[in-house]
Amino acid sequence: MGKSDEGLKSETAPVPRETPRSHRSAALVGALPGLAVAVVVACVAALLGQLVPLIGGPVFGILLGVVAAAGIRPLRAQPMTAGYRTAGTFVLQASIVVLGTGLSLGEVAQVGATSLPVMLGTLAVALGGAALVGRALGLDADTRTLIGVGTGICGASAIAAASAALKPKDSDVAYAIGTIFTFNIAAVLLFPPIGHLLGLGAHSFGLWAGTAVNDTSSVVAAAESYGGGASSYAIVVKLTRSLMIIPIVMALVALRTKRQRAAEGLSRSRLPWRRMVPAFIVGFVLAAALDTVGAVPASWHPGLSALGTFLVTVALAGIGLNLRIAEMRKAGARPLLLGGALWVAVGLASLGLQAVTGML
Repeated sequence: MGKSDEGLKSETAPVPRETPRSHRSAALVGALPGLAVAVVVACVAALLGQLVPLIGGPVFGILLGVVAAAGIRPLRAQPMTAGYRTAGTFVLQASIVVLGTGLSLGEVAQVGATSLPVMLGTLAVALGGAALVGRALGLDADTRTLIGVGTGICGASAIAAASAALKPKDSDVAYAIGTIFTFNIAAVLLFPPIGHLLGLGAHSFGLWAGTAVNDTSSVVAAAESYGGGASSYAIVVKLTRSLMIIPIVMALVALRTKRQRAAEGLSRSRLPWRRMVPAFIVGFVLAAALDTVGAVPASWHPGLSALGTFLVTVALAGIGLNLRIAEMRKAGARPLLLGGALWVAVGLASLGLQAVTGML
């Protein structure tokens, strides 16, 4: 065989094909720089959250992410965005699973038997009001859904879970987080004096705070400020309310899947049930079940809760880093108007339902 034949053979040799595993490895390596930036921002946000617990690490995370990306040009470079997206998807889903370890289904069953009508009623008011008022205000579907879920269930954690299901624009998530944050502060300041003015007992105030205040930290702050042992009941009500994440996320995934298939001309075929039950929701339920049977030691709860909150902070930092301020100017004050309307409606509905069911 001559040199020309050898050259021809080398030129026509097959090129090794890239396997799915090598593709995933390359994607992971490419995401590391942006993910590392999100973690650094989250660390700073977590420290600030400890200093100002009323605001909390997750809110600081998205705020610092937006500011950092706006002020430091290299952070806006295209190679960094892969890591930000990883934080806003996979880390976000992992945070929901970890947070499930703090949910005892036994306590949920005990509290749910008495408070379920109030919880379901306030959730219906939040979601129905978000659809009606949000549409009247001209907000897009994802923004009003995220604000409704955040108001009706559990603030930033519910927004995180719904975001993992809906995959909305980063600006929609920012609108929802900012709105929930605003009315969390208002609730902590206003609920205790209003409760004393109405003469609510500790149990009634705990149920009111647990169903009408958004984030867990704000529920604790408002109930502790009210005193009389209201905080212990409010916390359990709030954790029970968090379980509403499961059916809501499954419904959102089913709706999104149905719309996608309709757009592809597949509306008459069966929905793929495996896609309708996200893996992170299965993980959330399994984590709660493990905690219920005592497989998660009580001594681990503070650490796991802190880890779950930190993962939410990393995810929101990634979303903030990937967000551009110009995108947020379009909606103006409309998300706040929707959040305010829902906040008032849910607060009144909680008190009204307690009165109707004889719990006030």
